Amino acid sequence: MELSSNEIQKILPHRYPMQLVDKIIDFEPGVFAEGIKCVTVNEQFFLGHFPQEHVMPGVLIIEALAQCGAVCILSMEQNKGKIAFFGGIKNARFKKQVKPGDVLNLRCEITSMRGPIGFGKCVARVDGKVAAMAEISFVIGEDKE
Repeated sequence: MELSSNEIQKILPHRYPMQLVDKIIDFEPGVFAEGIKCVTVNEQFFLGHFPQEHVMPGVLIIEALAQCGAVCILSMEQNKGKIAFFGGIKNARFKKQVKPGDVLNLRCEITSMRGPIGFGKCVARVDGKVAAMAEISFVIGEDKE
């Protein structure tokens, strides 16, 4: 199942410049999600990171992975209309620089859920090569909108 950027906005509260998933290309609620981020030279973060050699900040790659995971868990029937908060990052590794023109392929697999607390394993790839990986944790909360 695919989701467009507009459909993602119905699930996540993130908006420009912090919506870091352009499209979900496949997902199964509560199990996994795969998405893409098309990195362009017009990204706001490239103004300062780095002006002479544009490199996507690693923390934003992890945030993109977390958003991919959030789509996965917030698509579950019992979590619809709720919000996911980042709980933590373990074993983050950065293997390849991500630059303008790259398509960042994101995958987050949910490894366990204990009540409102969940854990996932995430990998970001460019051209099939691992750019970053991490284990994340999150907490499901009520949307205060």
